[in-house]
Amino acid sequence: MDHDDKAKLFREMHRPGEPFVLPNASSVGEARMLAAIGADAIATTSSGYAFTQGLADGINLTRDQMLDHCEDMVRAVDLPVSADLENGYADDPDGVAETVELAGEIGLAGCALEDTTFEPGKPSYDFDIAVARIAAAVEVAEAMDVDFTICARADGVMIGAYDLEEAIRRCQAFIEVGAHCVYVPVPGTMEDLALLCSSVEAPVNALASGPLVKFSRDDFAKAGAARISIGGGLGSAMQRTALDIGRQMIADGDFTGLARTVSEEEINALLKMGSA
Repeated sequence: MDHDDKAKLFREMHRPGEPFVLPNASSVGEARMLAAIGADAIATTSSGYAFTQGLADGINLTRDQMLDHCEDMVRAVDLPVSADLENGYADDPDGVAETVELAGEIGLAGCALEDTTFEPGKPSYDFDIAVARIAAAVEVAEAMDVDFTICARADGVMIGAYDLEEAIRRCQAFIEVGAHCVYVPVPGTMEDLALLCSSVEAPVNALASGPLVKFSRDDFAKAGAARISIGGGLGSAMQRTALDIGRQMIADGDFTGLARTVSEEEINALLKMGSA
């Protein structure tokens, strides 16, 4: 597929009440294996990729570093790729717009942009600037030759900056300025997610994390979600396995955890199958 086909397909996947799974991959290898086993699209994860570089999450990679990684992911799989671009690597709307323009140039089908400042004492942008940032991103996206999807995030509930009512107000405003999808990571309960979905007139991304991991795709569908992402969850699960086995080996001299592995032959086959 060319860029236009990927972007168009990705936009069309967003159907409220019929969510597709958008797995976040931390590396090219993960992306290719997910593609091989049937993923319809791939998302990047800022936290997952940062951890692979030995860095903590939260703008510890530059915009250029993240976009280089995203371009590697785009080239790796013949699927739409949507990028986790944190806060757009800028505070002002013009800076966010520039980031979105660069994202389109490397072949991404879309991106998610959050309203987090990463500044101590003021974790979220004020309402008006948060909306202006999304408006600027949408203006650039709509000027592209492809259907680039802007997913506007309201992260304040997750980080304790504001409540669900404010998150819904922000999402409604993001949609008014043209956001194609909205996202409130970890809104609380499944009932809270359903309230969000019923309160907005655009597709909603749901995060399978925290208390929501116990629910199925059917449950997310009943709530009204259009897509289900996993953030850094897959990477964290892999890190949990590495830590558990590593501790067994180092502390106890116990190597039995290595018995449950994927064969090199299977890995090689999956990487080949999932390649662009």
